Amino acid sequence: MSDRFAHHLRLDQLRDGERLDLIADEGERRSIAERLGLAGLDRLEAHVSLSRTGPTIRAEGRIAAALEQRCVVTGEPVPAHIDEPFALLFMPEPETAGHEEEIELGEKDCDVVFYDGAAIDLGGAIGDTLALSIDPYPRSASADAALREAGVLTEEQASPFAALAALKKDRES
Repeated sequence: MSDRFAHHLRLDQLRDGERLDLIADEGERRSIAERLGLAGLDRLEAHVSLSRTGPTIRAEGRIAAALEQRCVVTGEPVPAHIDEPFALLFMPEPETAGHEEEIELGEKDCDVVFYDGAAIDLGGAIGDTLALSIDPYPRSASADAALREAGVLTEEQASPFAALAALKKDRES
């Protein structure tokens, strides 16, 4: 992650049960908004509790954000609020025999963040969690009208059942 919201926590200084509040400042929010293609990011906070089992660090908490995206249809601003729980596992980078070997990740592994040094980047992981929490196709209130005006059919209108219903209606007329 290349934005400024990096919060590197040294492994030798982490305490089991430690609680942290990460609040992005204006520069960090601007950097994250740029990286995620957001029109604006007015607030980003994460409240985290850390626990440790050997080399594995578990970070659990809530992410809260107030942001503005652009409508995928009209380009109009679409405000959004995120307030979600999260759970992340920070684990040492797996040892691989060859550099070309692929690592298979299952569904339960999707929230695993690998680290290779003496620190974890909790801020980077929070930024990635935000990226996964935002609506990938935000729509403004006027999006449906703009699509109708452009002649785009709704899912219901384009379905095979709609076509059959139209045929039935024509036959009955």
